Amino acid sequence: MNARVNDEPAAATSLTERAYSVLRDRLVMLEIKPGEPINEEPLRAELGVGRTPIREALKRLEQERLVVAHPRRGTFATDVHISDLSHISEVRRTLEPLAASAAAERATATDRAALTGLRSHLETSARPGDNVALLRDDVGVHRAIYRCVHNPFLEDTLVSYDNLATRIWCVFLPRLSGMAGHVDEHVPLLTAIVDGDAEKAAELAAQHVIGFERAIRALI
Repeated sequence: MNARVNDEPAAATSLTERAYSVLRDRLVMLEIKPGEPINEEPLRAELGVGRTPIREALKRLEQERLVVAHPRRGTFATDVHISDLSHISEVRRTLEPLAASAAAERATATDRAALTGLRSHLETSARPGDNVALLRDDVGVHRAIYRCVHNPFLEDTLVSYDNLATRIWCVFLPRLSGMAGHVDEHVPLLTAIVDGDAEKAAELAAQHVIGFERAIRALI
């Protein structure tokens, strides 16, 4: 009996995390469009979860500025405001180099092996012209680096701001050129982290964030 009771919170957390992950990635990639309502019933049926995991996930997503709840109206995907670019970039110019440097210093042998595999994927994947696939790779690399920081508070903050930046990317995705080059910038960054070169990793991360902002501003 005790084992079953003790398992219940873990099971509930797992269901909430699943709902959160699915909703977060759809919101980040604009598969759920800005301003679109979040319909709980189809999500419950699709994910096979109850009302509570969906609502807990939505609370977390609201804290991360990905959804907004309106009394008696429901919950909606937040709008993407290009005017937020400066604020988001200001935070990322500080935190991304810090994360890359920390990852280079703190990554475990397992972490470095995972990053090496990710680097090989970037070097060998053929995805010319597929900006959506390229952007998913970009998100995946950033999250992998953040995990190597081994600071859950910093990781959550980094993921949150990268998500907001990615939503801005998605708005301009059909018009973006050179996306492959932007993603390929991660190859030397991953190399620096794997090699434990904290200073180089920080420098490359800073250049990457600045390049993102410049690419977007060129289209505004």
